[in-house]
Amino acid sequence: MTGELAKPQSLALPLAPWRDPHSISPGELAECIRNLEAACERQPRSADLRACLGIAYAMNYEVYKSMDALQLATELDPRHFLAQLKFAELHYRLRALQRAERETLKALNLAVNGWQLSLARKQLQEIRRLMREGTQKPEWTKPLGPPAACLLAMLLILCLAVYCR
Repeated sequence: MTGELAKPQSLALPLAPWRDPHSISPGELAECIRNLEAACERQPRSADLRACLGIAYAMNYEVYKSMDALQLATELDPRHFLAQLKFAELHYRLRALQRAERETLKALNLAVNGWQLSLARKQLQEIRRLMREGTQKPEWTKPLGPPAACLLAMLLILCLAVYCR
């Protein structure tokens, strides 16, 4: 180089078939996923491509792949609003509402315009409504050892009572 700064490559994102998820055929979606996977191999540090891939995986009902891609996108660029919002939305759809609330709050803090702010607020409002109604999966934060030991002791007492008759 002759002292010039290298120009960054322009990132050409693929067309967004998820604007209307019902209008794309499974074949087109599979082709879009293949193209996004190839693009992610060429540009592994692109949070935009990883976010698009995560959305495409979610549309194809590949939850674990979607979660991995969106999480990687948020790790590559912690300031990426769409990746953060979609990562939170995936948790919301899986009814892991406490995690979804934490991730949506992160997205809310990343919002830079009114449209992003309204998307994050609406999602947060829906998450909190579901939490109030009790529509969530329980978080297994408590140890199961004591209840299991109590059940085992009760079973042992029952067996002894029946056997000693």
